[in-house]
Amino acid sequence: MGPKNKVTFTVLGGGGEVGANCFLLTIDGCQILLDCGTHPKKEGLDALPAFPLLARSPHALLVSHGHVDHCGATPYLHRMYPEVYTYATLPTVRIMDRMLHNSVAVMETIARERGVADYPLYDHEDVGFAMRRTHGHEFGVPFILDAPTPISVRFQDAGHVLGSASVLLQTDGHTLFYTGDICETDQELMGGYTPLPPGIEVDTLVIESTHGATNEADVLPYQKEALRLGRRVAEVLHRGGVALIPSFALGRTQEMLNVIARMQEEGIVPHVPVYASGLGRAIYELYARYEGYLGEHANLRPLDQFGRVGNVWERDIVDELMSRPCIIVATSGMMLENTPSALIAERMVAETHHGIFFVGYVDHETLGYKVLHAQPGDRLQFRLGGPATEVRLTNIGRFHFSAHAKRSTLCKLIERVGPRNVVFVHGDPDALEWMQDNVSNGYRHVTPAIGQTISLTE
Repeated sequence: MGPKNKVTFTVLGGGGEVGANCFLLTIDGCQILLDCGTHPKKEGLDALPAFPLLARSPHALLVSHGHVDHCGATPYLHRMYPEVYTYATLPTVRIMDRMLHNSVAVMETIARERGVADYPLYDHEDVGFAMRRTHGHEFGVPFILDAPTPISVRFQDAGHVLGSASVLLQTDGHTLFYTGDICETDQELMGGYTPLPPGIEVDTLVIESTHGATNEADVLPYQKEALRLGRRVAEVLHRGGVALIPSFALGRTQEMLNVIARMQEEGIVPHVPVYASGLGRAIYELYARYEGYLGEHANLRPLDQFGRVGNVWERDIVDELMSRPCIIVATSGMMLENTPSALIAERMVAETHHGIFFVGYVDHETLGYKVLHAQPGDRLQFRLGGPATEVRLTNIGRFHFSAHAKRSTLCKLIERVGPRNVVFVHGDPDALEWMQDNVSNGYRHVTPAIGQTISLTE
């Protein structure tokens, strides 16, 4: 006799790539979505998961965390299928609300400035409806989905950003564990992920592969990298310059503000004003509200310790920021055109005594990548439709802070869980290839492409 449940796994996004993460789990006809994100490198309808592969409404959506590549398409899904309920951790529900309303504003701006006809993909009313259909749950407390097939769900702390979860699904005859974005490192604020309790037999492990191609020997530990950044920032300030740290609004901004604050307290970085931009500040308020979800070692400083960047579209605001030594932590992390970090950098690169320090991933197709690799005399455009600025600044660097697990950690996690099936997702092709080549042959392991369906019960 075969297993009681027939279980399949279909990739709607996030297969063979990082972006638009969305995975369809089908258990005897009951359909559960794992994440529902948009693609950061695509625009319009192309940024969505492959929703045409959904023949009918899923019974539920489980969101691992609030980064838009994991939740950004949720309002669009709810507009397609209003009866769907979404489930996430309590902090993630509040973070999604902030991030999705901000996405509407960003899409409206892109539609106006770039003429993207499909934008916005949804409006503020759609976000409000989606959030009313979203339920928050605590870590480690199982709940049963309202679905034809009894399915127990439990969120495990993934250690990635505030509220981030791995998802354990248990049904009659099959147990699946989806890591989401997972991190073993103690960051400045976040503790490492919480392992599964002993005694749980996992049939299928769906695991992120972000750092599959990253040689750990080339990357300093988190705290050593923080010290390296602090010393570089201090050099800029001692020269009378301004240090700009482009950061993602969720996670990296809150981490960097507290790294800087700690190093000022330790005397590594001079006591100059520290500023943060809008969405990063809004998410910081949620870090304070849910401070109990941070790592045991976390020391979250009051938000009012950090100044507000202000409207950098106004030249006077930027001039005031540049008038004396200070540190600015501003979005976007990859310095996309027209964002606060880009508009501040436009002024900074024309001078020689400042410093721009990236602290996360910088895609090669972005303005941030061009800035990072610019040579004196290069001309770059920091605002859409604006004039190009000649680069004179040479003090531009990148520091390797990550909230994703090292590849050795991922391999150890696979060995510890001991599943029958390992499904690799959320990775560039070279990262996925390394994971495939280096996982034990004792497991059935697959790297499905977008649109591919695999059986988990054969």
